[in-house]
Amino acid sequence: MFGGSKDKAGGSVLARVPKSTFRAHIADGLRAAILNGDIEPGAQLVETTLADQFGVSRGPLREAMRQLIDEGLLIAVPYTGTHVVGLSVDDVREIYSMRVTLEIFAFEQIWARRDQAFRQGLVARRDALTACIDAEDDAASIVAELQLHGFVYEATGHKLLIRTWESIRGRLQLYWAAHHRAHGIRGPRRDGHDRYVAMALSDDFDALKSEITDHMARGGRQTEDFLRGREAGAAKHA
Repeated sequence: MFGGSKDKAGGSVLARVPKSTFRAHIADGLRAAILNGDIEPGAQLVETTLADQFGVSRGPLREAMRQLIDEGLLIAVPYTGTHVVGLSVDDVREIYSMRVTLEIFAFEQIWARRDQAFRQGLVARRDALTACIDAEDDAASIVAELQLHGFVYEATGHKLLIRTWESIRGRLQLYWAAHHRAHGIRGPRRDGHDRYVAMALSDDFDALKSEITDHMARGGRQTEDFLRGREAGAAKHA
């Protein structure tokens, strides 16, 4: 997949690709394999096997794996290696309860500073999500939904808050991808974020807080129901 093709001089074309770009390509391929379900949640990653599959050396593969650890898709377990994060109801509850607090806090930081650029940026991301949904591109819809919610974090300029958001967005990607794949869903409801955007651009902060709480609760319940069904199915076939 990432094996270097030869140029006319017989050298590897990939040898001229900047190291950071090469690592990003590997990370993209590994992330796609996880989100597509080719590598199951909770699975242990074997470096030698992955290096062979991707046609790369273990050095850049390790760098790509560290990137996915930072994104929250992988977890390094002492003495046992690196694993794809697992899926659990308790984890979902923790993530969604934290998201409510984080997102309300982010809007508190930016509320008085919302200008025309903020409004245009938020609407543009909502429109980008809608376009992905209309195209029935599930992978792109998930990324676009995360980018929509991530906009307020970016706008705050609060570095610790942004890093905290980035640490959980990978897990959200994994949950949504597994949920959508299991139920044949192609992205969220087309109008599912209209009220969120409307309240974010309104003058009623209390209404926004209520919408964030309700919005996250709906998403959390759907994901919990999916996981319970998944666990019941696994127990039935055990």
